[in-house]
Amino acid sequence: MKQVILHAIDEHAAVLDDMRRMAERVAEAAVLLRTIISNGGVIYLCGNGGSAADAQHLAAELVGRFRRERRALSAIALTTDTSVLTCIGNDYSFADIFSRQVEGLVKAGDALLAISTSGNSENVIRAAEKAKAIGATTIGLLGRDGGRLASLCTLPLVVPATDTARIQEMHILIGHILCDLIEGAEF
Repeated sequence: MKQVILHAIDEHAAVLDDMRRMAERVAEAAVLLRTIISNGGVIYLCGNGGSAADAQHLAAELVGRFRRERRALSAIALTTDTSVLTCIGNDYSFADIFSRQVEGLVKAGDALLAISTSGNSENVIRAAEKAKAIGATTIGLLGRDGGRLASLCTLPLVVPATDTARIQEMHILIGHILCDLIEGAEF
């Protein structure tokens, strides 16, 4: 057991070291998102499985608060409305569960934070395609080589790892940093 634990910690530390090279891109994403919020836009988030949980977590940090007392910020996880998700999944397809919501909710001047460890989740790709067509900013929290989603994002943030758990750990780190930097703006 101890070997498994130490191996996981060592893998985490190695990926964390690689993350230092992404600092400027994460800062760029924070500036984009701060500007969107300042201009009255909304940050929409989507992903599957653990990435869906991250989408909900980060939306909660923005609407509630992360560290500072401030006004609620506009953020919505597209992963939370079971009636909408099951309606679209049943009447259209699982691949459309996010893009259909993007079509109905997202406006030019909003942002979509698309989360996918592989960068190849079809429903997240379709959401990014729809958001891009609408004129929204798309930021990807991705892993591996960024997959098909990387080319659809205004700003892809690709974690340089192949293990899903390590990628998800870095996604939540990046998400918390973004929340901290967004919250630090004067709203």
